[in-house]
Amino acid sequence: MKRALVTGGSGTLGAAICRRLATDGCHVYVHANGNVSEARKLSDEIKAGGGSAQTTAFDVTDAAATATALKALLNEGAIQIVVNNAGIHDDAVMPGMRADQWSRVIAVSLNGFFNVTQPLLLPMMATRWGRIINMSSVAAVAGNRGQTNYAAAKAGLHGATKALALELASRGITVNAIAPGIIASPMSNAAFSKEIINRLVPMKRAGTPDEVAGLAAYLASDAAGYISGQIISINGAMI
Repeated sequence: MKRALVTGGSGTLGAAICRRLATDGCHVYVHANGNVSEARKLSDEIKAGGGSAQTTAFDVTDAAATATALKALLNEGAIQIVVNNAGIHDDAVMPGMRADQWSRVIAVSLNGFFNVTQPLLLPMMATRWGRIINMSSVAAVAGNRGQTNYAAAKAGLHGATKALALELASRGITVNAIAPGIIASPMSNAAFSKEIINRLVPMKRAGTPDEVAGLAAYLASDAAGYISGQIISINGAMI
């Protein structure tokens, strides 16, 4: 049974990915930081449905705390699937953006990617099989007003994805990024009216978390073993 870690697993998109990986036979570590109770509920739900899951909690921006938490997980064996899904928004137009808004968003999405992924690489490499999936955004591909910090953080993941893919290709490990557009969730439902979605999205609807989870599950599978270093958009033909 392959072991998968999904950061930000308690959120809408992370939860869908956790459920799908568990359905596909993985043991899933459902990660959370502030919303540990939701992560526990999801782990219980997966186990009640016959899957295998457990909860882990740490702040991905805290390198020492992350390393300690991951060391405990690695005592049980290599983690071969990593979905770097943790991320935050703190939107403001650049002229009015505070330094802490910039730093915090970068810290979670970009520094968090390093803090989580780097300690897992050598054990993963020893198995000669691995899947690293970085959750990005359409904002990193096309930009978005009020999200210079978020776009920068996610675009940084694109470069890291391509470089790390080259480093790990000979070890049977793929590294890819998924860049979703508007995906249905409580947050996006509040931010995007039906009229706005109709104007922005040629498909005239928001995507679903399960559609993104299906793409993540494919990239995490044996069938995707020759796909690496790619930034894959899922956005209803927005761009």
